[in-house]
Amino acid sequence: MNVDRLPELELTVTDLETTRRERETSSDFTRVTTEITLVGPGDDGTRRAGRGEDVIYDVEPHDALAERGLPDLSGEYTLSSFADRLETLELFPDGVPDRDAFTHYRRWALEAAALDLALRQAETSLPALLERDAEPVRFVTSTRLGEPPTTDRLEQLRSRVPGVEFKLDPTLEWDDEVVTSIRETVGAESVRILDLKGQYEGTDVDVPADPDLYERVIEAFPSAIIEDPALTPETEPLFDDPAVRSRVSWDAPIHGLADVEALPWEPDWLNIKPSRFGSLESLLETLDYCEEHEIRLYGGGQFELGVGRGQLQVLAALCYPDGPNDIAPQAYNDPEVGDGLPASPLEPPAETVGFRWE
Repeated sequence: MNVDRLPELELTVTDLETTRRERETSSDFTRVTTEITLVGPGDDGTRRAGRGEDVIYDVEPHDALAERGLPDLSGEYTLSSFADRLETLELFPDGVPDRDAFTHYRRWALEAAALDLALRQAETSLPALLERDAEPVRFVTSTRLGEPPTTDRLEQLRSRVPGVEFKLDPTLEWDDEVVTSIRETVGAESVRILDLKGQYEGTDVDVPADPDLYERVIEAFPSAIIEDPALTPETEPLFDDPAVRSRVSWDAPIHGLADVEALPWEPDWLNIKPSRFGSLESLLETLDYCEEHEIRLYGGGQFELGVGRGQLQVLAALCYPDGPNDIAPQAYNDPEVGDGLPASPLEPPAETVGFRWE
Protein backbone atom coordinates (compact mmCIF):
# COMPACT_ATOMS: atom_id res chain seq x y z
CA MET A 1 0.00 0.00 0.00
CA ASN A 2 1.07 3.55 -0.63
CA VAL A 3 1.01 4.63 3.02
CA ASP A 4 3.85 7.16 2.96
CA ARG A 5 1.46 10.12 2.92
CA LEU A 6 -0.52 9.02 5.97
CA PRO A 7 1.85 9.97 8.83
CA GLU A 8 2.23 13.55 7.56
CA LEU A 9 -1.46 14.12 6.91
CA GLU A 10 -2.37 17.28 8.84
CA LEU A 11 -5.28 17.87 11.18
CA THR A 12 -6.46 20.62 13.49
CA VAL A 13 -8.47 19.70 16.59
CA THR A 14 -10.53 22.30 18.44
CA ASP A 15 -12.91 20.15 20.48
CA LEU A 16 -13.75 16.59 21.52
CA GLU A 17 -17.14 14.97 22.13
CA THR A 18 -18.23 11.52 23.30
CA THR A 19 -21.49 9.63 22.77
CA ARG A 20 -22.33 6.52 24.78
CA ARG A 21 -24.15 3.81 22.79
CA GLU A 22 -25.99 0.75 24.06
CA ARG A 23 -27.86 -2.12 22.37
CA GLU A 24 -28.90 -5.72 22.98
CA THR A 25 -27.14 -8.26 20.79
CA SER A 26 -27.69 -11.68 19.24
CA SER A 27 -25.09 -13.12 21.65
CA ASP A 28 -27.38 -12.43 24.61
CA PHE A 29 -25.50 -9.54 26.19
CA THR A 30 -25.91 -5.77 26.29
CA ARG A 31 -23.22 -4.07 24.23
CA VAL A 32 -21.98 -0.64 25.29
CA THR A 33 -19.52 1.41 23.23
CA THR A 34 -18.48 5.06 23.07
CA GLU A 35 -18.23 7.04 19.86
CA ILE A 36 -15.44 9.62 20.11
CA THR A 37 -15.66 12.72 17.91
CA LEU A 38 -12.76 15.06 17.19
CA VAL A 39 -13.91 18.44 15.90
CA GLY A 40 -11.95 20.92 13.80
CA PRO A 41 -12.37 23.49 11.01
CA GLY A 42 -12.34 22.89 7.29
CA ASP A 43 -10.58 25.18 4.81
CA ASP A 44 -13.76 27.22 4.53
CA GLY A 45 -14.07 27.58 8.31
CA THR A 46 -17.04 25.23 8.62
CA ARG A 47 -17.13 22.45 11.19
CA ARG A 48 -15.53 19.10 10.40
CA ALA A 49 -15.99 16.04 12.61
CA GLY A 50 -13.90 12.87 12.69
CA ARG A 51 -15.26 9.82 14.51
CA GLY A 52 -13.94 6.61 16.00
CA GLU A 53 -15.47 3.99 18.31
CA ASP A 54 -14.18 2.71 21.65
CA VAL A 55 -15.12 -0.99 21.86
CA ILE A 56 -14.08 -1.80 25.43
CA TYR A 57 -16.35 -4.60 26.66
CA ASP A 58 -16.68 -3.59 30.33
CA VAL A 59 -19.32 -0.96 31.03
CA GLU A 60 -17.47 0.94 33.78
CA PRO A 61 -14.80 2.56 31.53
CA HIS A 62 -17.55 3.92 29.27
CA ASP A 63 -19.44 5.34 32.24
CA ALA A 64 -16.28 6.95 33.61
CA LEU A 65 -15.54 8.45 30.21
CA ALA A 66 -19.06 9.89 29.97
CA GLU A 67 -18.76 11.42 33.45
CA ARG A 68 -15.21 12.78 33.39
CA GLY A 69 -14.17 12.96 29.74
CA LEU A 70 -10.77 12.83 28.06
CA PRO A 71 -7.78 15.20 28.29
CA ASP A 72 -7.69 18.30 26.11
CA LEU A 73 -6.51 17.30 22.62
CA SER A 74 -6.88 20.65 20.89
CA GLY A 75 -3.99 21.65 18.67
CA GLU A 76 -2.43 21.38 15.24
CA TYR A 77 -0.94 18.01 14.34
CA THR A 78 0.10 15.50 11.76
CA LEU A 79 -1.28 12.00 12.26
CA SER A 80 2.18 11.03 13.45
CA SER A 81 2.46 13.82 16.02
CA PHE A 82 -1.13 13.19 17.18
CA ALA A 83 -0.16 9.56 17.90
CA ASP A 84 2.90 10.82 19.79
CA ARG A 85 0.66 13.09 21.87
CA LEU A 86 -1.54 10.17 22.86
CA GLU A 87 1.53 8.39 24.24
CA THR A 88 1.94 11.17 26.82
CA LEU A 89 -1.66 11.27 28.08
CA GLU A 90 -3.72 9.30 30.58
CA LEU A 91 -6.74 8.22 28.54
CA PHE A 92 -8.65 6.59 31.41
CA PRO A 93 -10.11 8.99 33.99
CA ASP A 94 -10.78 6.08 36.35
CA GLY A 95 -7.20 4.76 36.18
CA VAL A 96 -5.24 2.47 33.90
CA PRO A 97 -7.33 -0.65 33.13
CA ASP A 98 -6.24 -4.13 34.14
CA ARG A 99 -6.37 -5.38 30.56
CA ASP A 100 -3.89 -4.05 28.00
CA ALA A 101 -6.50 -4.68 25.31
CA PHE A 102 -8.68 -1.90 26.71
CA THR A 103 -5.84 0.60 26.26
CA HIS A 104 -5.52 -0.49 22.64
CA TYR A 105 -9.27 -0.18 22.05
CA ARG A 106 -9.42 3.41 23.29
CA ARG A 107 -6.23 4.33 21.46
CA TRP A 108 -7.65 2.95 18.21
CA ALA A 109 -10.88 4.95 18.65
CA LEU A 110 -8.88 8.16 18.93
CA GLU A 111 -6.53 7.38 16.06
CA ALA A 112 -9.46 6.38 13.83
CA ALA A 113 -11.21 9.65 14.70
CA ALA A 114 -8.02 11.58 13.91
CA LEU A 115 -7.67 9.83 10.55
CA ASP A 116 -11.31 10.55 9.73
CA LEU A 117 -10.95 14.23 10.66
CA ALA A 118 -7.66 14.68 8.79
CA LEU A 119 -9.12 13.16 5.63
CA ARG A 120 -12.23 15.35 5.91
CA GLN A 121 -10.15 18.48 6.43
CA ALA A 122 -8.15 17.50 3.33
CA GLU A 123 -11.44 16.77 1.52
CA THR A 124 -10.32 13.31 0.50
CA SER A 125 -10.91 9.65 1.39
CA LEU A 126 -8.69 6.79 2.48
CA PRO A 127 -8.93 4.97 -0.90
CA ALA A 128 -7.99 8.17 -2.72
CA LEU A 129 -5.08 8.92 -0.41
CA LEU A 130 -3.73 5.37 -0.65
CA GLU A 131 -4.35 5.30 -4.42
CA ARG A 132 -6.12 1.98 -3.98
CA ASP A 133 -9.57 0.96 -5.22
CA ALA A 134 -12.25 -0.08 -2.74
CA GLU A 135 -13.66 -3.47 -3.79
CA PRO A 136 -16.95 -5.16 -2.84
CA VAL A 137 -16.59 -6.76 0.61
CA ARG A 138 -17.50 -10.38 1.12
CA PHE A 139 -18.76 -11.05 4.66
CA VAL A 140 -19.92 -13.81 6.96
CA THR A 141 -22.21 -13.50 9.93
CA SER A 142 -21.09 -14.61 13.36
CA THR A 143 -23.63 -16.26 15.61
CA ARG A 144 -23.77 -18.55 18.62
CA LEU A 145 -26.09 -21.53 18.79
CA GLY A 146 -27.28 -21.02 22.37
CA GLU A 147 -27.44 -23.35 25.36
CA PRO A 148 -28.28 -26.05 24.57
CA PRO A 149 -27.10 -25.48 20.98
CA THR A 150 -29.74 -25.44 18.25
CA THR A 151 -29.76 -24.47 14.59
CA ASP A 152 -32.82 -22.22 14.95
CA ARG A 153 -30.99 -18.96 14.25
CA LEU A 154 -29.09 -20.50 11.34
CA GLU A 155 -32.41 -21.53 9.79
CA GLN A 156 -33.85 -18.04 10.30
CA LEU A 157 -30.85 -16.34 8.74
CA ARG A 158 -30.78 -18.74 5.80
CA SER A 159 -34.50 -18.12 5.17
CA ARG A 160 -33.89 -14.34 5.00
CA VAL A 161 -30.57 -14.45 3.10
CA PRO A 162 -30.27 -17.76 1.20
CA GLY A 163 -26.57 -17.40 0.40
CA VAL A 164 -25.41 -16.25 3.83
CA GLU A 165 -22.17 -17.78 5.16
CA PHE A 166 -21.26 -18.26 8.80
CA LYS A 167 -18.59 -17.91 11.45
CA LEU A 168 -19.51 -20.24 14.30
CA ASP A 169 -18.09 -20.75 17.80
CA PRO A 170 -17.95 -24.46 18.68
CA THR A 171 -18.48 -25.30 22.33
CA LEU A 172 -18.07 -28.45 24.38
CA GLU A 173 -21.79 -29.16 23.81
CA TRP A 174 -21.20 -29.69 20.08
CA ASP A 175 -21.63 -33.46 19.91
CA ASP A 176 -22.09 -35.49 16.72
CA GLU A 177 -25.81 -34.71 16.67
CA VAL A 178 -25.26 -30.94 16.79
CA VAL A 179 -22.60 -31.06 14.07
CA THR A 180 -24.81 -33.19 11.84
CA SER A 181 -27.70 -30.78 12.35
CA ILE A 182 -25.57 -27.82 11.28
CA ARG A 183 -24.42 -29.63 8.16
CA GLU A 184 -27.99 -30.59 7.26
CA THR A 185 -29.33 -27.08 7.93
CA VAL A 186 -26.86 -24.87 6.08
CA GLY A 187 -24.35 -27.23 4.45
CA ALA A 188 -20.76 -27.77 5.52
CA GLU A 189 -19.43 -25.40 2.84
CA SER A 190 -21.41 -22.45 4.28
CA VAL A 191 -19.46 -22.60 7.53
CA ARG A 192 -16.44 -20.50 6.62
CA ILE A 193 -14.84 -20.02 10.05
CA LEU A 194 -14.86 -22.10 13.23
CA ASP A 195 -13.64 -19.98 16.15
CA LEU A 196 -12.37 -22.38 18.80
CA LYS A 197 -11.59 -19.51 21.21
CA GLY A 198 -8.69 -21.46 22.62
CA GLN A 199 -6.46 -18.38 22.88
CA TYR A 200 -8.63 -16.49 25.38
CA GLU A 201 -7.90 -16.54 29.10
CA GLY A 202 -10.10 -15.20 31.88
CA THR A 203 -12.98 -14.08 29.67
CA ASP A 204 -16.63 -15.07 29.38
CA VAL A 205 -15.98 -16.75 26.03
CA ASP A 206 -13.07 -19.06 26.92
CA VAL A 207 -13.48 -22.60 25.56
CA PRO A 208 -11.20 -25.29 27.05
CA ALA A 209 -9.14 -27.27 24.56
CA ASP A 210 -10.86 -30.55 23.77
CA PRO A 211 -9.20 -32.86 21.23
CA ASP A 212 -12.46 -34.70 20.51
CA LEU A 213 -14.27 -31.45 19.72
CA TYR A 214 -11.37 -30.21 17.59
CA GLU A 215 -11.21 -33.43 15.59
CA ARG A 216 -14.98 -33.52 15.18
CA VAL A 217 -15.29 -30.04 13.67
CA ILE A 218 -12.08 -30.22 11.61
CA GLU A 219 -13.44 -33.32 9.86
CA ALA A 220 -17.08 -32.22 9.62
CA PHE A 221 -16.29 -28.83 8.02
CA PRO A 222 -13.32 -29.59 5.75
CA SER A 223 -13.17 -26.17 4.08
CA ALA A 224 -13.63 -24.03 7.20
CA ILE A 225 -10.88 -21.86 8.64
CA ILE A 226 -9.93 -23.03 12.15
CA GLU A 227 -9.44 -19.93 14.31
CA ASP A 228 -7.49 -19.72 17.58
CA PRO A 229 -6.98 -23.35 18.54
CA ALA A 230 -5.26 -24.02 21.84
CA LEU A 231 -2.14 -26.07 21.14
CA THR A 232 -1.75 -28.63 23.90
CA PRO A 233 -0.06 -32.05 23.96
CA GLU A 234 -3.51 -33.52 23.24
CA THR A 235 -4.59 -31.17 20.42
CA GLU A 236 -1.30 -30.37 18.70
CA PRO A 237 -1.06 -33.70 16.80
CA LEU A 238 -4.27 -32.74 14.97
CA PHE A 239 -2.33 -29.94 13.29
CA ASP A 240 0.65 -32.00 12.14
CA ASP A 241 -1.11 -32.54 8.80
CA PRO A 242 -0.04 -29.62 6.54
CA ALA A 243 -3.52 -29.48 5.00
CA VAL A 244 -5.08 -28.89 8.43
CA ARG A 245 -2.33 -26.51 9.53
CA SER A 246 -2.93 -24.37 6.42
CA ARG A 247 -6.51 -23.82 7.60
CA VAL A 248 -5.47 -22.35 10.97
CA SER A 249 -5.98 -18.65 11.62
CA TRP A 250 -5.09 -16.46 14.59
CA ASP A 251 -7.06 -13.63 16.15
CA ALA A 252 -6.82 -13.06 19.92
CA PRO A 253 -2.98 -13.21 20.12
CA ILE A 254 -2.44 -10.65 17.35
CA HIS A 255 -1.75 -7.09 18.54
CA GLY A 256 1.06 -6.21 16.15
CA LEU A 257 3.81 -7.54 13.94
CA ALA A 258 5.83 -9.02 16.81
CA ASP A 259 2.87 -11.29 17.63
CA VAL A 260 2.68 -12.51 14.04
CA GLU A 261 6.37 -13.33 14.04
CA ALA A 262 6.03 -15.16 17.38
CA LEU A 263 3.34 -17.61 16.19
CA PRO A 264 4.21 -21.33 16.34
CA TRP A 265 4.43 -21.43 12.54
CA GLU A 266 4.17 -18.88 9.76
CA PRO A 267 0.43 -18.47 9.34
CA ASP A 268 -1.63 -18.89 6.20
CA TRP A 269 -4.49 -16.84 7.66
CA LEU A 270 -4.97 -13.99 10.14
CA ASN A 271 -8.05 -12.27 11.50
CA ILE A 272 -7.37 -8.53 11.53
CA LYS A 273 -9.13 -6.53 14.24
CA PRO A 274 -7.74 -2.96 14.07
CA SER A 275 -8.81 -2.15 17.62
CA ARG A 276 -6.45 -4.85 18.92
CA PHE A 277 -3.50 -3.02 17.35
CA GLY A 278 -4.22 0.30 19.04
CA SER A 279 -2.21 2.43 16.65
CA LEU A 280 -2.58 3.03 12.93
CA GLU A 281 1.19 2.62 12.57
CA SER A 282 1.12 -0.88 14.06
CA LEU A 283 -1.84 -1.92 11.91
CA LEU A 284 -0.26 -0.70 8.66
CA GLU A 285 3.09 -2.30 9.50
CA THR A 286 1.35 -5.65 9.99
CA LEU A 287 -0.73 -5.32 6.82
CA ASP A 288 2.39 -4.60 4.77
CA TYR A 289 4.15 -7.63 6.27
CA CYS A 290 1.20 -9.90 5.48
CA GLU A 291 1.03 -8.64 1.91
CA GLU A 292 4.76 -9.26 1.45
CA HIS A 293 4.55 -12.76 2.95
CA GLU A 294 1.30 -13.69 1.15
CA ILE A 295 -0.61 -14.25 4.39
CA ARG A 296 -4.32 -14.25 3.68
CA LEU A 297 -6.47 -11.93 5.77
CA TYR A 298 -10.03 -11.27 6.80
CA GLY A 299 -11.52 -8.62 9.05
CA GLY A 300 -13.09 -9.16 12.45
CA GLY A 301 -15.58 -7.07 14.37
CA GLN A 302 -16.26 -6.31 18.01
CA PHE A 303 -20.03 -5.75 18.03
CA GLU A 304 -19.55 -2.11 17.01
CA LEU A 305 -22.67 0.03 17.39
CA GLY A 306 -21.55 3.17 15.57
CA VAL A 307 -18.99 4.34 13.04
CA GLY A 308 -16.52 1.58 13.93
CA ARG A 309 -18.22 -1.14 11.90
CA GLY A 310 -18.10 0.92 8.72
CA GLN A 311 -14.42 1.69 9.26
CA LEU A 312 -13.72 -2.05 9.38
CA GLN A 313 -15.58 -2.42 6.10
CA VAL A 314 -13.47 0.35 4.53
CA LEU A 315 -10.24 -1.43 5.51
CA ALA A 316 -11.56 -4.74 4.22
CA ALA A 317 -12.56 -3.16 0.91
CA LEU A 318 -9.00 -1.88 0.48
CA CYS A 319 -6.95 -4.77 1.84
CA TYR A 320 -8.85 -8.09 1.99
CA PRO A 321 -12.21 -7.78 0.20
CA ASP A 322 -12.46 -11.46 -0.76
CA GLY A 323 -11.79 -12.87 2.70
CA PRO A 324 -14.57 -14.31 4.89
CA ASN A 325 -14.83 -11.00 6.73
CA ASP A 326 -16.62 -11.21 10.06
CA ILE A 327 -17.94 -7.66 9.67
CA ALA A 328 -21.53 -8.16 8.61
CA PRO A 329 -23.78 -5.07 8.75
CA GLN A 330 -24.96 -4.26 12.27
CA ALA A 331 -28.48 -5.60 11.73
CA TYR A 332 -27.07 -9.15 11.73
CA ASN A 333 -26.22 -8.69 15.43
CA ASP A 334 -29.77 -7.79 16.47
CA PRO A 335 -31.36 -10.27 18.90
CA GLU A 336 -34.18 -11.05 16.46
CA VAL A 337 -33.54 -11.89 12.82
CA GLY A 338 -35.25 -9.16 10.84
CA ASP A 339 -36.25 -8.67 7.23
CA GLY A 340 -34.24 -6.75 4.66
CA LEU A 341 -30.80 -7.97 5.69
CA PRO A 342 -28.22 -7.03 3.05
CA ALA A 343 -26.52 -9.88 1.21
CA SER A 344 -22.82 -10.38 0.66
CA PRO A 345 -20.83 -8.79 -0.92
CA LEU A 346 -21.30 -5.19 0.21
CA GLU A 347 -20.79 -2.64 -2.53
CA PRO A 348 -18.54 0.24 -1.42
CA PRO A 349 -19.99 3.76 -1.54
CA ALA A 350 -19.55 5.44 -4.92
CA GLU A 351 -18.23 8.65 -3.36
CA THR A 352 -17.02 9.21 0.15
CA VAL A 353 -14.90 11.57 2.22
CA GLY A 354 -13.02 10.66 5.37
CA PHE A 355 -12.66 7.26 6.98
CA ARG A 356 -16.25 6.01 6.80
CA TRP A 357 -18.47 3.54 4.95
CA GLU A 358 -21.10 6.06 3.87
